Amino acid sequence: MDNKMTILAQNNIMAHFEKTDDILKDMCGIIESARNTAYQAVNTALVQRNWLLGYRIAEEELGGEERAEYGTEVIKKLSKSLTDEYGRGFTKTNLYSFYSFYKAYPNIFHSASGKSAPLLSWTHYRVLLQVEDKEARDWYAKEAAEQTWSVRTLQRNISSQYYYRLLKSQNKAPVEREMKELTAPYQADKLEFIKNPVIAEFLGMAQDASFTETKLKASIISNLQKFLMELGKGYAFVARQQHIHTEKEDYFIDLVFYNYILKCFVLIDLKTSKITHQDVGQMDMYIRMYDELKRSEGDNPTIGIVLCSDTDEDIAKYSVLHGNEQLFASKYKLYLPTEEELRAEIETQKAIFYLQQGEK
Repeated sequence: MDNKMTILAQNNIMAHFEKTDDILKDMCGIIESARNTAYQAVNTALVQRNWLLGYRIAEEELGGEERAEYGTEVIKKLSKSLTDEYGRGFTKTNLYSFYSFYKAYPNIFHSASGKSAPLLSWTHYRVLLQVEDKEARDWYAKEAAEQTWSVRTLQRNISSQYYYRLLKSQNKAPVEREMKELTAPYQADKLEFIKNPVIAEFLGMAQDASFTETKLKASIISNLQKFLMELGKGYAFVARQQHIHTEKEDYFIDLVFYNYILKCFVLIDLKTSKITHQDVGQMDMYIRMYDELKRSEGDNPTIGIVLCSDTDEDIAKYSVLHGNEQLFASKYKLYLPTEEELRAEIETQKAIFYLQQGEK
């Protein structure tokens, strides 16, 4: 056994294992060590891949104004070819991000000492690319690495101008203390790496929606999908938990349909708490993105439905962009389920769900 342990100690996980009298503590340590080793390996490969892709794109000299049109066409063709070959993760936006990453960090794998600096995750770097001020960007990167900030902590600090507020503060301690208090929930998520959709795409795995839905929400969504398909009003299923990436966040649209009678996309988002103005604004963003990226010539404007399954008040709110109200009133309503039908369906599925849980 001792000989085997000596041989296996060459493995990083084994090298850090120390047996104690507490079996639970030992088991947790093994799991954490294995997870961290896997994280480091996958992250290093992902960052190196994206840097090299950015380097190769940059070698086409896409930055010159005289070649801007050529560069756009190259990116467009590359995106289509890579997506056909490898699936998700190679949108035009992502390819431009790789290019920007290389331009912002041309020497990330080299230093004066000849050693590479510790790498953050690719998602960290993608967030850092929002910061145009190089000095501020380098500071955020250094703090994120040294203080092991999660991606959400980094995003929050950049969005709240944390760097500049610290610079202006005579007494920095209260500013730092407030930041740590506000980001504490973000730092507690040990599964952030596993949930990351970018990692799932890199490894070629399907995303697991169970990480982003409660069991109740998943049950309601599954049955809403069947409910709309059975209405007989032209609904064709497109996607569930569709990943939408913006510059700052990753979003997931619960259900996407195309209605071939109305000739438009129908987006549905279910909330397990009361609907807020932010929820409606988020749906409007989804609609704009669909109209811009998915809507074809001859399609009518996209429509969104925000549903709330709050215990006390189930509601449904239709979201249409300004200028489309007349189309909604005259045509869309004929083929959309009414608010009463949607409320009743949610209530029915909640009752069934709670009965099933009670039986278990």
